[in-house]
Amino acid sequence: MYSKQVTIINPTGLHARPAADFCKKAAEFKSDIQIKRVTPPEKTMSGKSIIGVMAMGLAKDTTIQIIGDGGDEKEAVDTLVEMVEGGFGEIEIE
Repeated sequence: MYSKQVTIINPTGLHARPAADFCKKAAEFKSDIQIKRVTPPEKTMSGKSIIGVMAMGLAKDTTIQIIGDGGDEKEAVDTLVEMVEGGFGEIEIE
């Protein structure tokens, strides 16, 4: 198992498009991917489920933990963290 924490930087949070992008990318990996909302209220959902990710209400400044479990867990988690840190291409990163 491998995990990292990251904070949502998108002004509108993980709304439909970035959530869909996240789940699509997560589905490319064989590992089980979970998202744990660290900022209260804590919740854990499958990172491959668009409904689960949307139900978490991941707003700007929410801290999440991305957890991978499987053969490609490190690559999966690192890739997904990079997506979140990059603002899903919606914001300009300095």
